[in-house]
Amino acid sequence: MAYTIRQEVDARGMACPGPLMELVRMAKKAQPGDVIAVISSDPGSSKDIPAWAEKVGHRLLEVIELDGRARKFVIEVQGRRTS
Repeated sequence: MAYTIRQEVDARGMACPGPLMELVRMAKKAQPGDVIAVISSDPGSSKDIPAWAEKVGHRLLEVIELDGRARKFVIEVQGRRTS
């Protein structure tokens, strides 16, 4: 899958909903088509981030396992709806 991540936040160590809030903050500043990513070690992010992306109409491109404790969630921003 070819894409270029425009902005990425490393939210490892943040408790839920911190990683999701970082993603929402980035999405509000992004343009449609931008690819953004957040790295999270919070287990709740595995449910929260895909659910948020689906709810607001963004596209979850990929979830990358990093080190057995953290995942990188890669999102393509669609439209301007972010919350």
